[in-house]
Amino acid sequence: MATTADFRNGMCIEFNGQLCTIVQFQHVKPGKGPAFVRTKLKSISTGRILENTFSSGVKVTEARVEHRPHQFLYKDDMGYHFMNNETFEQLSIEESLVESPDLMREGQEVDMVYHVDTETPLMVNLPQFIVYEVTYTEPGVRGDTSSTNSLKPATIDTGTTIMVPLFIEQGERIKVDTKERSYVERAKE
Repeated sequence: MATTADFRNGMCIEFNGQLCTIVQFQHVKPGKGPAFVRTKLKSISTGRILENTFSSGVKVTEARVEHRPHQFLYKDDMGYHFMNNETFEQLSIEESLVESPDLMREGQEVDMVYHVDTETPLMVNLPQFIVYEVTYTEPGVRGDTSSTNSLKPATIDTGTTIMVPLFIEQGERIKVDTKERSYVERAKE
């Protein structure tokens, strides 16, 4: 059993009969009344974001999860196929458990989260930052800015479109934040 003092981002807890991860939390001590913790929880089964307020010091059941390295192999009509990097065992996962599946390439290293008690995969997380090549983007026209941070669409090598600054050209390599699905910087070679 854990308490609200043990909360941290990414922690997996049992809430209302389902497994949830803590996306964001904030301890609040108002001038009047007891302290409480305001949280945003992501349901692992549905992917929905739930907001809840816990009284300070309340006990919650922490779910035992384990992170295991896997490699994305391919996608077909059965789902997404991964290989465990330690045991070389292959498994198929449905698309709803994969975070940003359109940003994944074949051979991509991912982090798979397992529920330890049932040995079932809960979700597949991509690395925070991945380098992609821009396969298509319109050329930026000098003086074509109405504000300081103008963006244009660019197609990356997975076929996904990401908004990038005007100075990015076709063929360049860029670093993308997979959580925010946004451009970070040009890739350092």
